[in-house]
Amino acid sequence: MLTNNRIQQAEEALKNANKKINNRYRLGYHIMAPANWINDPNGFAQYKGEYHAFYQCHPYDENWGPMHWGHVKSKDLVHWEYLPVALAPGDACDTGGCFSGSAVDNNGELTLIYTGHHYTDKENDLFYQNQNIAVSTDGITFEKVGENPVIAKPPVDSSHHFRDPKVWKHNDAWYMVLGNSTKQNVGRVILYGSSDLRKWEYIGVLAQSDGSLGYMWECPDFFELNGKYILMISPQGIKSNGDLYNNLYQTGYLVGDYNYEKNEFVHGSFTELDNGHDFYAAQTLLDDKGRRVVIGWMDMWESYMPTKADGWCGALTLPREITLGDHNKILMNPVEELTLLRDSEHNVCTNQSISKSYLVETKEDLLEVKAVFDLTNCSAQSVGLKIRGVNQEETVLTYHLDKQQLTLDCSKSGKVEDGVRNTIIETNEELSLRVFIDRSSIEIFVNDGQTTMTSRIYPNEDRLGIELFTENGDVRVKQITYWNLKDIWK
Repeated sequence: MLTNNRIQQAEEALKNANKKINNRYRLGYHIMAPANWINDPNGFAQYKGEYHAFYQCHPYDENWGPMHWGHVKSKDLVHWEYLPVALAPGDACDTGGCFSGSAVDNNGELTLIYTGHHYTDKENDLFYQNQNIAVSTDGITFEKVGENPVIAKPPVDSSHHFRDPKVWKHNDAWYMVLGNSTKQNVGRVILYGSSDLRKWEYIGVLAQSDGSLGYMWECPDFFELNGKYILMISPQGIKSNGDLYNNLYQTGYLVGDYNYEKNEFVHGSFTELDNGHDFYAAQTLLDDKGRRVVIGWMDMWESYMPTKADGWCGALTLPREITLGDHNKILMNPVEELTLLRDSEHNVCTNQSISKSYLVETKEDLLEVKAVFDLTNCSAQSVGLKIRGVNQEETVLTYHLDKQQLTLDCSKSGKVEDGVRNTIIETNEELSLRVFIDRSSIEIFVNDGQTTMTSRIYPNEDRLGIELFTENGDVRVKQITYWNLKDIWK
């Protein structure tokens, strides 16, 4: 009964806070909480023919605080519907927070597996963590099970960092990976097994840092893709290295081969999943179409978050289908259903040579843009695309042909400090950009998912339009098309 009261209180708080929100940066087609703070996606799953996404939220404040699980569902990964808060902390198994986790359909029972957080000294951030379960038969109301915690403590060689369970079924057994750190502050992922989701046995270490990949691996996800096994992790504590690892924390992956019987994962090197400013804590699901779909937190710890002044903070990325390309590289592309957002289509130019600047005027703030540059006979040193405000504001995407480097510059759209991100795109033939622009975000998909760049932006000016540009030469534009997009929340 106490849990129900806490959920009702959280719902009431969100309802009241929603009335006071300043909507200037509210997103039109991304998952956000009704108000206040959110971070990691949790429990991304399919249940009874619908997609469910949960997320870490604090219903009482626009800053991080005691974590609850917010909840939305969708039939098509595009149009989302708010459901009541699924988990509220305060029981003996989760006194300080219901931290991140996952969800599985266990023979018609939607089962949430999450981390209970417990402070021993909150002022000095001293805590311990355990793993818990909550179940539902309607996909809306969840009950924490009496067996909680189902895993009371980490292995003996572990530090207190012990969180973010991701659970899946292989043959007739359940498996769980957990983010962890050793007593020597080495990031790793550990593995458990169970026959019933209640009693878990420690199997061992799945993968561990070689000393260069940080002190803690958060939000692990482990799955098979095209005959290879992928371990997705969000390491904390990797040092920046040129254009790599420039966010406070990173999200990336290891690709290799796995033997269940030996718990042996032989893998290659760590690769960042997204090269923008704001992508973290990614989680995937395997849907009934056979697709591996991923979603992430579209923000970053300790970054500039002006929406806090507006009564809300945080969002999730668009859902993306991931596939395995050449050289074991993960490709991310928007799920096909996102074409449902398109309202009106504008084919601006086809097979046209441009030099210096070509402006497409549009005041719309919800846009999808497709721009394709032919680089085969390009005389320009660089080509690119700007999202322009009416005066000085702009978000700039530039491809430098000599360095084969793509630069995203958000320094004139709300990221004054540390506003630039760079990545390499090896192409001499074509640069294809698919760009989703929302009121306070930009998501860029390059050359069919070879690279993605995701960043929050915070423009103050009205939109002028989309500008294609070149420097020191001309380029043939094969296509520029844009679509006005619908606002799913209106």
